[in-house]
Amino acid sequence: MKILFAAPENAWGGFLGLLRDEIPEHQFAATGGFKVDDLKGVDVLIPTMCRVTDAMLAQGDQLRLIQQCGAGLEGVDIDAAQARDIMVANVPTDISGNADSVAELGIYFMVGLSRKVNQFAQSLKDKRMGEPQGRALQGQTIGIIGLGGIGRALIKRLKPFGVSLIGIKRHDPEQAKAELGLDWVGGSGDLKELLARSDQVILALPVTTASQNIIDAEALAMMKKDAFLINLSRGGLVNHDALKKALASGQIAGAGLDVFWEEPPDPNDPIFDYNIMATPHIGGSTDVSMRGIVKGVAENIRRIAAGKLPHHLNRV
Repeated sequence: MKILFAAPENAWGGFLGLLRDEIPEHQFAATGGFKVDDLKGVDVLIPTMCRVTDAMLAQGDQLRLIQQCGAGLEGVDIDAAQARDIMVANVPTDISGNADSVAELGIYFMVGLSRKVNQFAQSLKDKRMGEPQGRALQGQTIGIIGLGGIGRALIKRLKPFGVSLIGIKRHDPEQAKAELGLDWVGGSGDLKELLARSDQVILALPVTTASQNIIDAEALAMMKKDAFLINLSRGGLVNHDALKKALASGQIAGAGLDVFWEEPPDPNDPIFDYNIMATPHIGGSTDVSMRGIVKGVAENIRRIAAGKLPHHLNRV
């Protein structure tokens, strides 16, 4: 079968090469960018960050599977794919090691923002020892919006820090509170309370029509002035202009961003002049996560080749 990788050949630490080594019996091609120009003759599309539209799918004369190398399918028109009898599957974060890797990056942001990591270089340059004074995580209230794979991996790692953990769960918040041992869990209508109580707000939920721009000017105004916003999920959860204004005015103290409103973001965007720790969408880009994702993608390609349904099939 022919597998098309909608990304540069060496994207994500050579993911395509690892996949090629795992299932060398198949034919692979990379588009060279986050785009697809032609789907003719392609059996499996790995979309990565490329949007998959109905017009694009109309080009596919033998496309059988859209297989994401990760969990995010918000850019795929699943309705259009199903109308054309094209299957859509992903690799959930909690089975690949991806959630664990993203959670580790979340800890990095939380500690870095609390300890004012962006001021370290200047202190060393000025020969000022013991500065800046930061805040310990101990005693902070961490609000996690989204208690799926990433949220649960964060909770597991944060408990030893002596923090108060609260969260938002769309369904059965009381059950989640008991199951995960949190101090408080609210439903979708309780976002304002979480924002007002949290020293750090962590976004770990998918982008949907309901969650698009969930962090807007009104939401940011609910946060403490010394609080931090950390986005580990998708850029579309946060309104860019509202965040820039909140940072410029001191409405919030800073932000940790691994995902952005557009990817890659403009490195000259004035938002980066404020107190932001930014990483280039590398939350899941670790050796452990890559091995797990390659295994999941390879297994589904093997299943398709054998005439079986893929695992983690998505249906609207």
